[in-house]
Amino acid sequence: MADTPATTFLKAHAVGYTEHHYEYVEHGGTGVSSDSLGVPEHDVVKTLVMEDEDAKPLIVLMHGDRKVSTKNLARQAGRKRIAPCRPEAAQRHSGYQVGGTSPFGTRKKLPVYMERSILDLPKIYINGGRRGFLVGMAPGEIVRTLAPRLVEVALAED
Repeated sequence: MADTPATTFLKAHAVGYTEHHYEYVEHGGTGVSSDSLGVPEHDVVKTLVMEDEDAKPLIVLMHGDRKVSTKNLARQAGRKRIAPCRPEAAQRHSGYQVGGTSPFGTRKKLPVYMERSILDLPKIYINGGRRGFLVGMAPGEIVRTLAPRLVEVALAED
């Protein structure tokens, strides 16, 4: 398979990673990918593109089985309001198709916020820049390459 901007970024930063392909299902989310790979959904990290009250984009990295408290995120980020972007805006900001968004190799450099407990996992699975494609790595590599702001904004899924 051809490289994506994400895998090009990972190689340029000497990140060790494994490649994992699965059958993408529209609106299937991390439940589909975790089932396909046989890993806990908690270990699959979703990349969410959101924006603040000024429509400035940012990325939030969250466990697959958790939601983001946008209210807590806004408070911890020093913003008035944070909400998910519309799919067209998310694609424009990140350069990735929704369902294939990676925090690595985005079109523009975006601020990254990461749920702190992701660092407690031995290995995570995160989108590699294409639908149906995850990369596995040590979570510390995100800290080393993206310098995210660590936050505590996880909520249990309904």
